[in-house]
Formats: sequence, structure tokens, C-alpha cells
Amino acid sequence: MTRLLDQTYAIARRRFLNAAWTTGAEVASFPHPVRGREGEELAIDVAVLGAPNATDVLLIVSGTHGVEGYAGSALQSWWLDECSNRRPEGLRVVLLHALNPVGFSWGRRVNEDNVDVNRNFIDWADVPRNTGYGDIADLLVPSSWDDEAQQMTTAALMEVAGEAGPGRFQEIVSGGQYDHPTGIFHGGSGPVWSNRWMHEHLAEIVGGAQRLGVVDLHTGLGPWSHGELISHHARGDPGYQRGTDWWGEVRSMHDGESVSAALSGDWLGALDGLLPDVEVTSAALEFGTVDVFSVLQSLRADAWLHAYGDPTGDEAAAIRAQVRASFADDAPAWLEALIARFSAVAGEAVQALSCSADSRQI
Repeated sequence: MTRLLDQTYAIARRRFLNAAWTTGAEVASFPHPVRGREGEELAIDVAVLGAPNATDVLLIVSGTHGVEGYAGSALQSWWLDECSNRRPEGLRVVLLHALNPVGFSWGRRVNEDNVDVNRNFIDWADVPRNTGYGDIADLLVPSSWDDEAQQMTTAALMEVAGEAGPGRFQEIVSGGQYDHPTGIFHGGSGPVWSNRWMHEHLAEIVGGAQRLGVVDLHTGLGPWSHGELISHHARGDPGYQRGTDWWGEVRSMHDGESVSAALSGDWLGALDGLLPDVEVTSAALEFGTVDVFSVLQSLRADAWLHAYGDPTGDEAAAIRAQVRASFADDAPAWLEALIARFSAVAGEAVQALSCSADSRQI
């Protein structure tokens, strides 16, 4: 059977919940305080298979960047349909659906506050500074988005990128900024709802974990359909080494080897503080879609729409479609490639955790 991406958050959520209930998973839903674009209920949904006292746990997360949840949700539902009955006894598997449900519903990467959830997990007593972003903030998100403004600001940004170099330009634009709340890759002014939820509930949903594997599902960077495993650790760190032991090739965002720039406030980087007594092996699994220029243009258009335009007006549908195309390819071949890669990554994590359990029994 050919699988397709769902077209709305509500449909994707229903598919995930039905798949979870069919497998006999324990399901808990945590409603978001705001409604979705179509008035629908929004929630973080958690499906769990395995005993709460299991010491080996695999956590699979979708929708950290809302619109990227279309692919992440499809992969989670596929796993429930096809792999849940092969879960090793003693392994607890937790599927967290839509960490950022507002962005998922509205077709945005960001949340209800225009905050990038994956830049929000910082030490708020020591907020990172990104002065380079301020120099180009008005070029990235101008007050007008007509053809003339797009051409002028895009040309100016390309000039800046040429002077700074592609790596430094990516870091300035996407590494995280905390001074321009209507801009892109904004990390917020304090912990947002998804962040607070994680602090309150993560320890509960991973139960008695002593060893935790985490796969955070993302799209939008890298070659079409290629799934790169990205570590928030630097080379040589124990977490990086565990990742390579589990999966083979893992790329560090801090050493210039990844499609991702080094980030401020990514939630995987906060796990050691959230779960201080747990050995965590984590990676973001990033699937490529379109070229990086198209991705940037879609984010600029979306930020303009919500800062200066009308998110429910005539221009909104075309911009939402532009954003979706940058993060979710509706071609069946794209999803088939993602499933194959995700199947391997999840399988390797299951094997690593199961081998860990076996070694303790010898």
C-alpha cells in the first residue's frame, strides 16, 4: 500500500491515535491552551508501549518544528502499524506526537508566539547574543513582501552571504536569536508552552529509564530524502561516541560537518539537565526536501505574513503552501525513502538498547 502524507494536523493526529489504540498502546493527551487554525483541539499526544519501570527506553518525537510534523507523524504512524509488534520484551517505546501542535496546525515551523521551540531551551539567566542577526533583521523580514521588496532584500542578503561565507551566514540566520520577536529562528523571551510541558512531563513519560535513546524527526535540510543524523555533542564527547556506536555515521552540529549550523537552545541539548540520572543517546534525524534558498524564502514569507500581513487573508494560503513544500514533499517516493531510512535508524536504536539489556543479564 502506498503511503501518503496527511494534509492537515487533525487528520495526521487522528491517524496516529488510531494506530496507537490499535496496537494497544497506552495513550495520554495533553491539550494545548489554544485552538488550531480550523478551530480544532491541539495537543501533545504520547503513545507508550512497554512497562513504566523499563530501564531501556526509546523516545521518538515529531513536530518540534510544527510543519515538519507532517513527515514525522507519518513515520510514527508507520512504526506503530508495521513495527510495534516486533518490539523486544523489556523495551519501552514512547512516541511523542507534535511537540509544537500550533505550528503543525498552522503550517509553520514556529509556535503560537513565533518562537522556534528548538531555540528555546537555553539558560534564561545567560541569554546568547547573536549580534550578526540584528544587522540583517530588516532584510530577512521586511515590512513589505511585494515583488520589489523581495528582489531588493534577497539581493542584499546574497551579498551579505557572499561576504560572510555560507557557513557563517547560516549560523547568523539560523543559529538562534533572542532580540527580534517577529524574525525567523527567534528563541523567545522565556520558556514557551512546549518547553514547560517537557520540563513537567518528560521524566514521567520515560518512566524508569536508565538508558534512553532519542530520535527527533526533522525535515528541510540536506539532499532530497537523505536522512542525516545530527548530534548536539561535539566530536569526542561521550554522547557523540555512543551515537556513532549505535548508528555509525553521526554528524556534529558543532564541528562544521553537519547540514545544521550550531544551535542555541535545542531541546536535545537540554536532556542531560532534564534527566540527570539517565544515560541519553540522542540525534536529530534530518530529511532533505528542497534547496536551502527555497527553504529560507518560505520562512521569510511566513514571518512577514504573521508580522505584517493577515494570516487569514488572501495571501495566506499561498504562503502556507510554500512553507509546506519546503518541509513536506507530497511525492510518494519521498515518503518511501524516509520510511526506509527511519526504519534503519529506529531498528539500530532498538538493537543497541536490547544489546545493552542483554549484557546486563550475562
